[in-house]
Amino acid sequence: MSSLASSAAAPKVPSAPRPALGDIAIKGGIFILLAVLIAAFQYNEPAFLRVANIFSILQGVAIVALLGIGVTVSSAVGGFDLSVGALAALSQMAAAYILIVLGGSAYEAVAGALAIGVLVGLLNGLLIVALRVPDLLATLGTLFLLAGAQLIPTGGRSIAPGMALLDGSSATGSFTEGFLALGRYRVGGVVPVPVIILAVVALAFWFLMERTRWGRVFYAVGGSETAAHLAGAPTKLYRVSAYVISATIASLGGVLLAARIGRGDVSAGNSLMLDAVAASLIGYAVLGANRPNVFGTVVGAVFVGVLLNGLTMLNAPYYLQDFVKGAVLIGALAVTFGLSRRSA
Repeated sequence: MSSLASSAAAPKVPSAPRPALGDIAIKGGIFILLAVLIAAFQYNEPAFLRVANIFSILQGVAIVALLGIGVTVSSAVGGFDLSVGALAALSQMAAAYILIVLGGSAYEAVAGALAIGVLVGLLNGLLIVALRVPDLLATLGTLFLLAGAQLIPTGGRSIAPGMALLDGSSATGSFTEGFLALGRYRVGGVVPVPVIILAVVALAFWFLMERTRWGRVFYAVGGSETAAHLAGAPTKLYRVSAYVISATIASLGGVLLAARIGRGDVSAGNSLMLDAVAASLIGYAVLGANRPNVFGTVVGAVFVGVLLNGLTMLNAPYYLQDFVKGAVLIGALAVTFGLSRRSA
């Protein structure tokens, strides 16, 4: 009798709550949609999931993802870098100019392009932090500045071996094998070098942003710069650092672009900024993060890459691709953020 009474009086241990359907959609919505896209493309084009095509997608995604990581770092401090696409375009032109016109080495081309990135990052930081120009206006101005700067040395022409220069002479330099390997070589004959570089950069910045005090301060500055300053954080230094990091990564993307296409193409960076921003914004919705994060940005870039590659393999008209991409992105973000607000 006493055992019955004691068992009746014992409190019931609540069972673990089952994840609501809305929570699953919030955290896994992008992955679900990505799986649906892959299944649809594979059904209509059996070659879609071949290893060669998968690494082709990843190779194409690598540059966009790198630029997106830069945008993510600037977003973490409450800013936004719109100049990454123009800077990548300028960097690939600068690397090509050093190789073709100046006859420099691969090391000089890479170092010169990265140096341009650091200088542009410092310029953005000066405008935003020291002169207090709003980040969108400052980086938009830099975008136009860089877009014009890449055209001046060659009079608006692309850079290729043997090209005619403005003074009437011909360029004598060439793209070295070592430089081209950065964009074209495949380790083991399978994995492209840009994919490996992306993996290293993404892993490094994921760890720094998510697992170190340095990264936590970045997010603290973005959450409330005043509170972070009162807590003793050098907020101005962190904000400038974010734009220098963003610009340097964008220049690295430009170097890989030049190595991949084997020329300095004046039109090569036309869509980079929009795709990088799209990848970064999709990252907000990955795993319900609701904030800029490196892992989400890489997933977002893969999402965009899969979508574009699938549409291309299905021979979708080029003029429909941006429309379809925009519609799918808006739908994915609307569903994810809409469900997130309802569950809040």
